[in-house]
Formats: sequence, structure tokens, C-alpha cells
Amino acid sequence: MSGSVVGTGIDLVENDRMREMLERWRGRFRDRIFLPGEQAYCESKASPWLYYSGRFAVKEAVSKAFGTGIGKSLGWLDIEVIRDPRSGKPSIRFSEKGLGFARVRGVGEVLVSLSHTHHFAIAQALLLAAGAAGRFGGRETP
Repeated sequence: MSGSVVGTGIDLVENDRMREMLERWRGRFRDRIFLPGEQAYCESKASPWLYYSGRFAVKEAVSKAFGTGIGKSLGWLDIEVIRDPRSGKPSIRFSEKGLGFARVRGVGEVLVSLSHTHHFAIAQALLLAAGAAGRFGGRETP
């Protein structure tokens, strides 16, 4: 790990609400919130809305950990939820803009935890201070 905790965030998503949003807004909603890789992963599942809910919760938890929420400094598409290739656990990858924002805030690593039931998805994010080097979904930070 890189260093001390500089932020924590948590989010809870109702899976039925996510299903309604996906059915109502279809591609417009998906394209505004989720990157192509995230969409491909979720759509490959029997109940895609459950997986979209989890990814939505992670993005919200990360933005809350920064204390900004989703907005001008950190948008939906600046945070990509991925599976760690070594362990299979969820992790995130920032866009260049998101990576720059994390660097400015002194963040060297983001840890996420994700869980879901049939009714809810919950995610927690922990921001760790930059040490000698950090990792964001395979991208090294100086």
C-alpha cells in the first residue's frame, strides 16, 4: 500500500432502480455513465442491471471519497471499474483527467470493495496517500 488514508466513500444502489433506468433510457444512460469495457462486462451477464448497479456504486463511492461527488473535476467516464487481472477483485482505472485530479489531491492508490444482493449493490472506496509510487488499474503514477 502507498500510505495513509486521505478519503473514504460509500454508496448503496437499489438494483430495481438501476434496472428501470436502463430500460427507460437505454443506451443514452449507459453511454453517459459507463465506458465500453464496463458495458461489455455487464451485458455479458444474465442480469446485467445487477452488475451495472455495482459499477455505479463504485463510481459514486470513489467520487465521495474525494469529497467532490461526480461533477466538473471528476466525471462518470473518468472512473472505470475493472477487475484486477491478478486477483479478480474490483479496482478502478482513471482517465487521464481523473489521474491528474488524483495526483493533485495527493492520492496514490484507490482501494474498492463491492458487494451485492438481489436487491442492493454497495461499494466502499478508500483513497490512500501517494507514496513512492501508486497504481490505478495498471497505470503507474510517479
